[in-house]
Amino acid sequence: MVFDVSTAMTWILFMALFPMAFIWGRRAWRILFQKDYSEVALKKGESPPNPKKWAPVVVIINLTAMAVALIIIVGVAIGHWHYETWTAMAGSTIWLKLIFDFIVSRQAHPFTKGKKKEA
Repeated sequence: MVFDVSTAMTWILFMALFPMAFIWGRRAWRILFQKDYSEVALKKGESPPNPKKWAPVVVIINLTAMAVALIIIVGVAIGHWHYETWTAMAGSTIWLKLIFDFIVSRQAHPFTKGKKKEA
């Protein structure tokens, strides 16, 4: 095995799956069991007017992403998947998680036409 940039990036991707799966699972746990809606559909660091409405969607997104990440970790550890397969799954999972979080955050914050009122 030759250590080059490609090998380093592969290891970084694989090792990054561990904390990502943990963070996604912790976020789902906080929303689902602790009823902490402070991280639901954030836009510019602010929660939407009704975060409880969007909590189930965010929990599903986080649990799905966590489950896929754990499946990838186990699959790579037992040598079940080839390099191309697991890297494609990992990259797609990360990108889809970001895209779906973005969509939910934009849907949760209603669009206000005109200038914002200063408080």
